[in-house]
Amino acid sequence: MLPELGLFALILALLLAALQAFFGIAGPALGRDRWLAALPMAVAGQAVMVATAVGCLVAAFVGNDFSVRYVAENSNTALPLFYRVTALWGAHEGSLLLWILLLALWTVAVAASATRLPPRFAARVLGVLGLISAGFLLFTLATSNPFLRLDPAAPDGRDLNPILQDPGLAVHPPILYTGYVGFAVAFAFACAAMIEGRMDQQWARWTRPWTTLAWAFLTCGIALGSFWAYYELGWGGYWFWDPVENASFMPWLAGTALIHSLAVTDKRGLFKSWTLLLAILAFSLSMLGTFLVRSGVLVSVHSFAADPSRGIFILGFLILTIGSALTLYAWRAPLLKSGAGFEFTAREAFLLFNNLLLVTAAATVFAGTLAPLIADTLGLGTLSVGPPYFNPTFMVSMLPLLALLPVGVHAAWKRGHLGEKARLLLYTLAAALVLACGFVFGLYRGGRVLTVIGLTLGIWIIASSLIEPLQRWRRGLSLSRAVLGMSVAHIGIGLLAIALTTVQSYTTERDVALAPGGSSAVGGYEFRLEQLQPVEGANFSGVQATVTVLRNGQAVAVMNPQKRRFWVQQQVTSETSIRMLRGANVLIALGDDLGQGRWSLRIQIRPLVSLIWLAALVMAIGAVLAAADRRYRTARAAAGAPLPAAAQEVA
Repeated sequence: MLPELGLFALILALLLAALQAFFGIAGPALGRDRWLAALPMAVAGQAVMVATAVGCLVAAFVGNDFSVRYVAENSNTALPLFYRVTALWGAHEGSLLLWILLLALWTVAVAASATRLPPRFAARVLGVLGLISAGFLLFTLATSNPFLRLDPAAPDGRDLNPILQDPGLAVHPPILYTGYVGFAVAFAFACAAMIEGRMDQQWARWTRPWTTLAWAFLTCGIALGSFWAYYELGWGGYWFWDPVENASFMPWLAGTALIHSLAVTDKRGLFKSWTLLLAILAFSLSMLGTFLVRSGVLVSVHSFAADPSRGIFILGFLILTIGSALTLYAWRAPLLKSGAGFEFTAREAFLLFNNLLLVTAAATVFAGTLAPLIADTLGLGTLSVGPPYFNPTFMVSMLPLLALLPVGVHAAWKRGHLGEKARLLLYTLAAALVLACGFVFGLYRGGRVLTVIGLTLGIWIIASSLIEPLQRWRRGLSLSRAVLGMSVAHIGIGLLAIALTTVQSYTTERDVALAPGGSSAVGGYEFRLEQLQPVEGANFSGVQATVTVLRNGQAVAVMNPQKRRFWVQQQVTSETSIRMLRGANVLIALGDDLGQGRWSLRIQIRPLVSLIWLAALVMAIGAVLAAADRRYRTARAAAGAPLPAAAQEVA
């Protein structure tokens, strides 16, 4: 009866979410403070019920209960136990349940910290989160029930999608969804502020740590997805501008702009309109990603479902939610004016340009992602939009952004004077240019102008980010976590610029056909196919190649790419073999049997490609450091009080 218990728990969770929404929104509006006292119980109860439902579904997977349709469609008796657990989020219904669980946990975290907020404001935040939870729970029960029974039960399951049977997929969706769902908290704070008419600096300060943490999780989730695609899909690419990749990237861009806009609102009380609209936009794009993944309107290797009824429900929920938020914004727009100003060279101006460029980049990705759908709807034929569109158009926004970053972080508030840092910035720019030229013309014996520009900007960003921490260290001054986090995150951006520039400029790739004993020279290495032998796993069989990598006649690595055939679905996957040699990732993917003993192999050498994922980790660490700053944990008793001078630094 566990599936029935799980379904009952979801129904109770929906009722509790509805009560949470009602008490949180109606209580403050009607002055019923007693209703506010019921909110923590509703939040905790909802989280317990959703966790119970998740536990019941996991138990059904572990116990091979093929009377549950979702289990029968995504598991098998031969599936290893680890993947039976992670199969929970291997398809639409279970991944949606994971989304709801993470939203419940975010809500619990907000409720636990609500003692630092004014009671009525906290209630409104929880009320908005309750509305969002109720919408997703209703969606699950109406169109995506993971506990539907089969009668009679299936004798065995259809197995989990083979490309999802990978350790990377055990952690990628939960981390990505944590970031997605985290923007619901920023959205809830924005809606609560508009309902209450409290769009002040204090509201921005309360919102910043939640937004920064959500951004950190989303950064890690996107990076993990990129790394999984790189080593699992067999083509050796880390980003293909796939519609679902874009669906996660767009809220990341909006969230990046939101973090910086919140900094201005917190510090100066400016950019209130920007901040509110970006909070709405970041959550809207997260919802849009859900629509794209689950509606089937766009085809992707990452998509979960192709059910139009589900897409219509999500689209309707998106329109209702965002429409309501924009109505609130229009209502409160007269309160958003500020008489404060700033010079063209002030930090506020740089952050304004930052917002404009990031929103432009998000709009570029949005247009390219939906262009095929729009063309098909208008009867214009099939339209394919890929890297030839995205790469140059995205660069138009990113290059100015990277150039402004090293200066903007050192510009003063309001007046915009750089002081003695102007000289340091010029020195670091000159040093960055020299290093970049040495890298391009010394190490790699040539490159394009854009290669020099990209490397110069990346090195300059890193050097400029170190100026403030090093100056404070030399003077014996303290360094707040907010400033340290800002510096670390910007160093991550610099590393990312260096990595992407190097990979795009110096990747070597070749498809070769070899028989055992044959060899091919690629990128200064010789690759010799030694042998092929059969391999067998818990639920698959396949072929493994042994390839010796030689440089100057000396063996430097032995690599073992595989071709696997999974027994149940008879699906073939390519398991790449990757080694780091001399700072570059060497990747080999085993292709098809060409006959007469010859096999195709894809050989790829990508210098510094691992730095892409390291850079993402550095950015996320910087965000966590900034979110952990002490001033965000001040008691509610100090709400509204001006910050001490030492805390006026902006992350």
